[in-house]
Amino acid sequence: MRVAVGQFSSGLDKAANLERITTLSREAAASGARLIVLPEGAMCDFGRPTDDLQPLAENLEGPFVEALARLAAELELFVVAGMFEATPGSARIYNTAVLVDPRRGLAGVYRKRHLFDAFNDRESDRFQPADQESELMDLDGFKVGVAICYELRFPRLFENLADRGADLVLVPSAWVAGPLKEEHWSVLLRARALDNTTYLAGSGQTGGRYAARSLIVDPFGAVLAGLGEAPGVAVAEISRERLLDVRARLPVLAQRRAMGAPSAGGREGGSPRHI
Repeated sequence: MRVAVGQFSSGLDKAANLERITTLSREAAASGARLIVLPEGAMCDFGRPTDDLQPLAENLEGPFVEALARLAAELELFVVAGMFEATPGSARIYNTAVLVDPRRGLAGVYRKRHLFDAFNDRESDRFQPADQESELMDLDGFKVGVAICYELRFPRLFENLADRGADLVLVPSAWVAGPLKEEHWSVLLRARALDNTTYLAGSGQTGGRYAARSLIVDPFGAVLAGLGEAPGVAVAEISRERLLDVRARLPVLAQRRAMGAPSAGGREGGSPRHI
């Protein structure tokens, strides 16, 4: 299966962001990709820390997801993108990633659990953490999970996904730039892949505030494709043969399960959804 990561700099103009998403998705589809991962905040950027994002947030039946569903259907492409989800009755909103199926529309939703309260930033001032783990979905024979940005720093989240059967983890991100932060991003993506012998596809935002450098990493921690600072798309082929070969040589998943981790499709998280 061919997987794409697309990066751009989103702003507060949702229509302009959707145009950029459309351009990148068309490029991915033209390259033969079956799936594109777009950044955290693809619908709308975070703005200044004092900006009220509630008026820009949407529900899952709103125009942003509807537009992604039309785009996915047109291109026969699975689309994963970050949005800000409205939460009626709450002072804070969700930082959400949606997975849109070209045939059925919205097929998966993941709400960020570990918020970016670090490096003098406080995401929790405007967002509320979710309490549900990522649901696994079956895409063309690969079991797929989702995490968002800062969650790369929480290894147990990725261990849980892999122990439940994930082959590929998608990481929409808006990784804030700073001293050594670009290195943190690449090291953590490779480490989470290598720790769990899973593919990772991490998409970042571009622009002066963000690190960009989207990557697709294989189960042995090798970078298959990536981007620099400019907007664009990178595509790589992933295969079950490579996955099984790495897991045979480096059986960390089997060894963890022998020590009591949940089995794939087991009690925690249930069986993957087929999309």
